[in-house]
Amino acid sequence: MPSVAVKLYSVFFKFLLKHRLQNRIQSSPEESDPFGVTSRPEETIAAANPSFTDGIATKDIHIDPFTSLSIRIFLPESALNAPETGSKSHHHHPPRSKSHLPIAKRPGSDSDLDIGPGSPQLDSSNSHYYSLRRNSYGHPNIPSNPKEEPRRNSHGSANDMDGLNLMSSSGGGVYRGYSPLPENRRKLPVILQFHGGGWVSGSNDSVANDFFCRRIAKLLDVIIVAVGYRLAPENRYPAAFEDGVKVLNWLGKQANLAECSKSMGNVRGGGGSGGEFKKSHIVDTFGASMVEPWLAAHADPSRCVLLGVSCGANIADYVARKAVEAGRLLDPVKVVAQVLMYPFFIGSVPTHSEIKLANSYFYDKAMCTLAWKLFLPEEEFSLDHPAANPLIPGRGPPLKLMPPTLTVVAEHDWMRDRAIAYSEELRKVNVDAPVLEYKDAVHEFATLDMLLKTPLAQACAEDIAIWVKKYISLRGHEFSY
Repeated sequence: MPSVAVKLYSVFFKFLLKHRLQNRIQSSPEESDPFGVTSRPEETIAAANPSFTDGIATKDIHIDPFTSLSIRIFLPESALNAPETGSKSHHHHPPRSKSHLPIAKRPGSDSDLDIGPGSPQLDSSNSHYYSLRRNSYGHPNIPSNPKEEPRRNSHGSANDMDGLNLMSSSGGGVYRGYSPLPENRRKLPVILQFHGGGWVSGSNDSVANDFFCRRIAKLLDVIIVAVGYRLAPENRYPAAFEDGVKVLNWLGKQANLAECSKSMGNVRGGGGSGGEFKKSHIVDTFGASMVEPWLAAHADPSRCVLLGVSCGANIADYVARKAVEAGRLLDPVKVVAQVLMYPFFIGSVPTHSEIKLANSYFYDKAMCTLAWKLFLPEEEFSLDHPAANPLIPGRGPPLKLMPPTLTVVAEHDWMRDRAIAYSEELRKVNVDAPVLEYKDAVHEFATLDMLLKTPLAQACAEDIAIWVKKYISLRGHEFSY
């Protein structure tokens, strides 16, 4: 059975959520808000931190001028390590030896600082540092006045120097752009993550979601793009689903822009051999670079995994189906697998668990029904809606075309049986679709570990990492269980 702390927190959680859901039903707007909201005032937010303080740097980007759609990028520090050489290499290269890196002083302090990839803090007047600085594709590009901080574009990289910008206005070191050396541009797989919250709450930058994404990024050594989709009732179906597809298309656009920028190369100006190298930029109307530097330098979109939590799993499954339908139109993005964590599935004909656990922990049947009423348009409300029930026919495309799908379920989650049944349907058509069921676990047990502190949360993250690595490992590389 779940611990006493989990039971008490569940009671408190259900009381607050029921109150909020009822209030939102009463104040639900008649017309949707095109801009929408992606978080609630009651959410505790974790601020973005681009400085690798715990091995992961984060940044927030608003990617759609017409809606509130945003993303948070989680970049592991390992992206700055030298990549493995040779297609048959099976050894992970350790970080560059710190003994070969210049030392700088922290402003206002007498202590020495490493300025290696793990601790990018330095005095901008250090000439040794500027001799190492490179632009995005390895050519020297040094500001004329090293004490003057270059102007940044909307994504945080310098307009006149697309290289590694380690300086912030406060003097602290943050990772702003590309790796300083070509051999350090290590490409990592990308996970698109969709948070939970019953369609009406949760956010990609909440403390709980930030903690979970950091854990997964470290275990899998991947870049995570956490999607801040629009919430109901301000934006009902299919807004959240469309946001998921929009981010997948944006990822492909970024990959193509980065490749186009690379092919444009550097051009020598000044009319002679002594002319300076100038980088050709792809810029928007305001002159800001359209290329997101972290993804351009470190993301491998051909190894893309979808990871959805609770109602986010419904979005992930929808995005996977749209990716299958799009096929090569998404190139170079390729969805190689998806992970559905206790998906928010429901149906009009109850399953065994929906009868037995109708009053289960956290999300029970009454709570879920209220959430679906807020999410689905009133004229479309049905527990057998294609967004709600994965077992109805005609959802398309054929199940045999779906990517490998890992399903995580909890013993005390009333929605578990329908998720298991969907996995069984995938296995019938030879899709790799295992189920991981955790005993004495409740809905959101692995993603609310910041609050629940359950020993199963870390085990679940490690199990997910083992399975996902099968599909994101490079050809010629091996991994071990």
